[in-house]
Amino acid sequence: MLSKIKEIYTYRQMLESLVLTDLRTRYKGSYLGFFWTLLNPLLMLLVYSIVFKYIVRIQMDHYTTFLFVGLMTWTLLAQSLNSGSGSIIRNAGLVKKIYFPKEILPLSVVLGGIINYLFSLVILFPMVYLSGLKLGLPLLMFPIVLIGYSLFVLALTMLVSAFNVYMRDLEHIVGIIVMAWFYLTPIVFTSDMIPKDLHFVFQLNPMKIIVESFHDIFFYNKFPDLSALGIFYVFSIALLIISFAVFRKLSRNFAEEI
Repeated sequence: MLSKIKEIYTYRQMLESLVLTDLRTRYKGSYLGFFWTLLNPLLMLLVYSIVFKYIVRIQMDHYTTFLFVGLMTWTLLAQSLNSGSGSIIRNAGLVKKIYFPKEILPLSVVLGGIINYLFSLVILFPMVYLSGLKLGLPLLMFPIVLIGYSLFVLALTMLVSAFNVYMRDLEHIVGIIVMAWFYLTPIVFTSDMIPKDLHFVFQLNPMKIIVESFHDIFFYNKFPDLSALGIFYVFSIALLIISFAVFRKLSRNFAEEI
């Protein structure tokens, strides 16, 4: 794995080019262009706020801010998996013609998602301020949580991108799984709302730890559960090692299968 990381670093200019190309072409031809990066989460926020605040009637102070923290966190995972699952196939020309570490393809998608996530902070910080919420020392934990989350997203994206070359239906299945996974994660509801007899199910969801950690930092102004984060880090690193091994094995026949 270390040798592969070194190889990816050697091809860092290609990685940078792929990330920039992805960001440029994502909204190519649209009038608002890159501003859709900010408008998409805002439009999602509007819809979910209307449904869960005024129709489902979730009673919670500053619910819109709580919801936005979860939505922008979830968007990184959802976009990475949905776009990353087809990253190898979309770049079939590159895969067949030249040699490069194929891990760069799903990695470029995840890095693009992280950049979009960071741009969402442009909306989040004013929203927190206008809500009257406070940000303090727990904000120092933000990069630590984000790095662990990014490792987890990269591991999953690498797996689905590799398997999708051999099972093309996986790209569509991933979309369904992501949608179901969303409602098993405390994004539109708080962990306190989960029925006691279902706690064990939600505890198996690694995204619960991440979303709650970001809520702790940006909404509750408290430090996340460090023991839970430690477990998540161990799990994410182990999953990433497995993903590298699986991807390396499957990538040997990418050119023939595409």
